[in-house]
Amino acid sequence: MARPREFDERAALEAASDIFWTKGYEATSTRDLMARMGLTPSSMYAAFGDKRRLFRRALDHYLERLREKMSYLEANASPGEAITGFFWDTIERTLGDALQRGCMLVNSALEVSPQDAELCGAVAQELKLIEGFFRARFSEGQQRGDIANTHSADNAARQLLAVLLGIRVLARVRPERLLLTEAAGQTLELLGLPPLPAAAASAKRSLRRRS
Repeated sequence: MARPREFDERAALEAASDIFWTKGYEATSTRDLMARMGLTPSSMYAAFGDKRRLFRRALDHYLERLREKMSYLEANASPGEAITGFFWDTIERTLGDALQRGCMLVNSALEVSPQDAELCGAVAQELKLIEGFFRARFSEGQQRGDIANTHSADNAARQLLAVLLGIRVLARVRPERLLLTEAAGQTLELLGLPPLPAAAASAKRSLRRRS
């Protein structure tokens, strides 16, 4: 009979996700992983397999939070506010990370070799998930009459995804709130979506000064 595992698998995945996120796949060694996860080589390989399989599990663990965020916004906000809220949450989390690690998914997209079809496919599938979230919310907003039909949902989703990825990359070297909020805000305005909370507050202050 197999012996029960004597460690918290979720905590181990959290540790692996953290170090892959910080150092990247290639720069993270097996020794790094064992030290951070607090496991022996035999325990790590028995539970997670080799470094590559562990990375896939760690990336999926990281992305659980992303999927939870999309589900929460879909259930608790209007379609337009869900899109704006996604950008707002992304910017806040990015600026709140003292290590300036950016996004593990985007970092993986930049690091993975085009010859690595399996990993490229896994990253691409997750990016399609985000694009699909934007498309579905945009389309629903148009059906409800909250968002103008000036742009197609397909084009809007692709543009929103491109801006999101740009913000994530830019934030690694220039984590400046004004820069990131203006980059997102201009696209949201162009597509007829609600403004970011900071932009809305600034507009209200400006109106009060004029009155």
